Amino acid sequence: MSTVAIAGAGPVGLTAALSLARRGIDVTVLEQGPRLATESRASTFHPPTLEMLRDLGVVEPLLRAGLVAETFQYRERGGDAIATLDMGVLARDTAFPYRVQCEQSKLTPLLLDALPGTAEVRFDHAVTGVAAGPRGVAVSTSSGIVHCDWLIGADGAHSAVRHSLGADFTGSTYPGRFLVASVEEDLESVLPGIAPINYVFDPDEWLVLLRTPDHWRVLLPTAGDTPDEDELRRLPSRLDRVADLGRPWRIAHATLYRVHERVTPHFRTGRVLLAGDAAHVNNPLGGLGMNSGIHDAVRITDALADVLSGAPERVLDDAARRRHTVAVEHVQRTSRANWSHLHGHEESYRARLRALAADPVATRAHLRKACLMDSLEPAG
Repeated sequence: MSTVAIAGAGPVGLTAALSLARRGIDVTVLEQGPRLATESRASTFHPPTLEMLRDLGVVEPLLRAGLVAETFQYRERGGDAIATLDMGVLARDTAFPYRVQCEQSKLTPLLLDALPGTAEVRFDHAVTGVAAGPRGVAVSTSSGIVHCDWLIGADGAHSAVRHSLGADFTGSTYPGRFLVASVEEDLESVLPGIAPINYVFDPDEWLVLLRTPDHWRVLLPTAGDTPDEDELRRLPSRLDRVADLGRPWRIAHATLYRVHERVTPHFRTGRVLLAGDAAHVNNPLGGLGMNSGIHDAVRITDALADVLSGAPERVLDDAARRRHTVAVEHVQRTSRANWSHLHGHEESYRARLRALAADPVATRAHLRKACLMDSLEPAG
């Protein structure tokens, strides 16, 4: 019988496992797939996330695998930069005054390799049901039943753990879809002056340009009611409108997905805890999803480890409530505002961005919020 079982071997689940294992707690991770997932939607690591990964001993290899982005831009479609924000203003706040661009699929092997002997990862163990009682949890999987004292559901937006609890996942779905194309192009040569991260304003077709170590990513809003194959067929012509290369773009792969904004009301139900997308989802603008999920994992496991060491369970209740508050008041609110501004006509907002970039004090305050630094209560 494991002390703690964790559903999901993504960035959130493996962060939780490493955090607990480094406190000497026996952990079993249950992963539905035969190996670590290679899909990489998330690609941005914010300063407080880098601090947490440093404390877990994996930030140095992540930095070697990733791309340091010291600035990011707001741009006008077909025009120049509106504002360039320099993250160096955070130098007195953090050892990592920058973002790191790196696919999440490059983090998970680092977390897996760092796990000590008190942790076990079981692949081909898809969670199918949960029976929780006052003394422990029985987790039904595709490969048998796993018994544990505590269970953490980090198994994504379609969480089987959350479904088994009968927990609500209230919210809404955005009217359109997001189309993300990873391209093998040097966009800096055709769009001079762009930063590694660019939010491009346009009332008709806003977009996001993100540099990763292997590709540039182009995120485009897409109608919600058209066939996927039609939109993928249109992708080359849409990319030509981003920049005319004089030839077809080299597209490595492309993905269409719907975007939701939802949250479950309780991150703790008895001996079952929820973290990351299993507990809350939001749009990807600003790179807050994976980062806040990793923050969930660290804060909740810190509290759980304290409880296992003799602290009262209200410590865990407080941590769960705090993470719910962060999801609603910081993550969802900020990502929703990012989406609203990108496809708007507000010249006043553009003027505020220009003024922001010219004022280091205001830039620091803005970046602390945008990078979720202000959402984190001091570690206890």
